[in-house]
Amino acid sequence: MKEIITTKFAPAPIGPYNQAVKFGNVLFISGQIALNPESGDFENENIQAETFRVMENLRAILAEAGMDFSNILKTTIFLKTMNDFAAVNEIYASYFTADFPARETVAVAGLPKNANVEISMVAAR
Repeated sequence: MKEIITTKFAPAPIGPYNQAVKFGNVLFISGQIALNPESGDFENENIQAETFRVMENLRAILAEAGMDFSNILKTTIFLKTMNDFAAVNEIYASYFTADFPARETVAVAGLPKNANVEISMVAAR
């Protein structure tokens, strides 16, 4: 059964998609950018702040589904420039304690709201 996962603690979608969709024990989380869910402001003071906000948005969606970062199977990181790889990687890694998920990181020509980083995830119980 398909279940739509929505939380007020992550930004509302800015297009025709949901924050996450759960199918059985698998959770598919849409790409998150650094939108503050309370104010709607884009938090892009620097790449570290932007990545932190993205990860906190992902944490909120995981929590709504009764999961956490230990449930992550795979992530995809989209970067505007690979020059930000090390800084994003440092913040990203701080959310995991062991058994890192599978991942790819790709440079893209552009992201919504001119973001520098967007991250999507797949989790399971």
